Amino acid sequence: MLARITFIIVIAFSIGMGVALYLRHDMAGQQGIQSGKALIGGEFTLTNHTGETVTDKDFHGKYMLVSFGYTFCPDICPAELQLMTDAMEKMGETQNDVVPVFVTIDPTRDTVELMREYVSNFHPRMVGLTGTEEQIKKAAEAYRVFYARTETDNADNEYYLMDHSTFIYLMDRNGEYIQHFPYGINADDLATRISQAVSTSS
Repeated sequence: MLARITFIIVIAFSIGMGVALYLRHDMAGQQGIQSGKALIGGEFTLTNHTGETVTDKDFHGKYMLVSFGYTFCPDICPAELQLMTDAMEKMGETQNDVVPVFVTIDPTRDTVELMREYVSNFHPRMVGLTGTEEQIKKAAEAYRVFYARTETDNADNEYYLMDHSTFIYLMDRNGEYIQHFPYGINADDLATRISQAVSTSS
């Protein structure tokens, strides 16, 4: 009899837990639908190209145009940063509300000094961000950015390449995601879409 009562109690507890978890999941789902917020962006602590420690909150009050890549990238990264630069210059005074940001996914090679030299080739207000492996991983995860070192025959080869996502992200004055832009968009379209987003969100 005792064993039977214990069995009934365990079953009842399991059912109760299942219902509670279902309701919790359902409420969370409804809240996600109601908020309509994409899970892109978030907290980070990194080092800018002047050697200062910065967090996501240091960019609050401005829109961020964010790209992830690395300075040894042979083609896509410099093309994207030039695209961002061209788009910013086409935006007139609106560009004053936007900060172009380049986050490395290769902190082993992309030192503060190298990032400073690299971003100087693009928009004068572009901010280069590097950090520790863990800091970069956290920032990339927040922005849902994929990156991985390509396999080479020589593990110590300093000339390795990196695979990575190529989206450009637009974040609002509070660091919240607005939209992203795919690789291949032209400067005119990018400038127009950023200007429209800034105008709508302001």
